[in-house]
Amino acid sequence: MTDSLGFPGAPSGPRDGRRLRVLAAMSGGVDSAVAAARAAEAGHEVTGVHLALSANPQSFRTGARGCCTIEDSRDARRAADVIGIPFYCWDLAERFREDVVEDFIAEYEAGRTPNPCLRCNEKIKFAALLDKALALGFDAVCTGHYATVVLNEDGTRELHRASDMAKDQSYVLGVLDEKQLAHAMFPLGDTLTTKDEIRAEAERRGLAVAKKPDSHDICFIADGDTQGFLAKHLGTSEGDIVDETGTKIGTHEGAYGFTIGQRKGLRIGHPAPDGKPRYVLDISPVNNTVTVGPVEALDVTALTAIKPRWCGVAPEGVGTYTAQLRAHGGETLVTAELVGEELRVSFAEPVRGVAPGQAIVLYDGTRVVGSATIAATDRAPANAAHSG
Repeated sequence: MTDSLGFPGAPSGPRDGRRLRVLAAMSGGVDSAVAAARAAEAGHEVTGVHLALSANPQSFRTGARGCCTIEDSRDARRAADVIGIPFYCWDLAERFREDVVEDFIAEYEAGRTPNPCLRCNEKIKFAALLDKALALGFDAVCTGHYATVVLNEDGTRELHRASDMAKDQSYVLGVLDEKQLAHAMFPLGDTLTTKDEIRAEAERRGLAVAKKPDSHDICFIADGDTQGFLAKHLGTSEGDIVDETGTKIGTHEGAYGFTIGQRKGLRIGHPAPDGKPRYVLDISPVNNTVTVGPVEALDVTALTAIKPRWCGVAPEGVGTYTAQLRAHGGETLVTAELVGEELRVSFAEPVRGVAPGQAIVLYDGTRVVGSATIAATDRAPANAAHSG
C-alpha cells in the first residue's frame, strides 16, 4: 500500500511529482496550522480557509476553547500569513445550523445521544467544504485530523488509524466514503510524536497558536452547559424518574437532559435498597420518563445500527471486527452483518453505556471499515449480567 496523494506524515513531496492544489481547513488551532504548514512545505499549492460556522460568532466560545470564535478566525489568518499562503473565510453558518446544530437538538429531543463532531465532519468538512473545493478546482482538502489515508495498488483507498493511537481521530472520520477519501489529506496521521512535539514544531515555524489550548467541548454551546442549551431550545418539561419496576423515585425537568449510562446529576431523593449507585438505563421522550437502575442492567450484548457509511466497498456476509463506540473509547470484539440497510452487531463480551444515536465504527486491524448510527440495543438478561 502507498500513501494516498503521495503524502506521508513527514513533509515530503508527492510520489508522482504532482503539485496538488490543496485547500487547508484552518480552525485556528495548532493541529490544523501545522498540517497546512506541512502541506505547503511538501511543495503543494496550499490555500487556507477558515469556516465561519456561526451567524453570530460572539455568541460562541471566547478564548481558546472552541473552533467557532472571532479569535479563532484571527488566529487562523495569522497562521496562514506566517506560512505564506492565501487565506479566506467561508460562511457556512446556515449549513452548520441545519446539519449539525438542529440535528443535535432533534436527536436529544428524540431520546438519542448524537455526536456533533462526527456530523460536522460528514456534512460540513467533507461534504459542503469538499464540494465547494472541487468546484473551485482544488485536488484535496487538508485537515489537522490524526488519521491516515492509504492508496492500494488497485486504486482503492482506505482510511486507517493514526500511527499514534493516543491521538487517533479515525472514529469521527468513519463517515467518509471512498470518494471523499480520494480528496482527503491528513498530514499529521503518520506522525509518531507527542502533542508537545507538535506544539514545538508550531513554535519553530513561528506559529502563534503553538501554546493555544486544545478544544474538547461542543463548539456551539458557549458555556459548556449542554443541558442548559437544550432547555433553552426545547423548554422544560417535568417528568418522572422511575426504577426498573416502574416505581417513581424522583422527577426531572426534561428527559433530553440525560444520557444512557449517566450516573451523576440524577437528583434522586433516596438511595437504592442495596445502597449502590443507580444509572440511567432508558430515556423515553414519548412519556418523558427516565428509567434508572443498577450498573449491571447497562450490559449490552448486541445492537442494530442504521444509515451505514462505508470507507470503501460495503462488506458482505458475517464478519469479525473490532468496534469503537465513543470518540475516546477502546475497542471491543464483535461480529457484524449488513442485513438490508441495517447493520446487526453482536459483542463477544457485554459492553456498557451504549446509547441510541451514538456511532459505532468498525475496524479490521487499523483499517476503518465503516460507521453506522446505533438505533437499538439488546440488553443482557438480568441473571447473566456481570457486576462491575
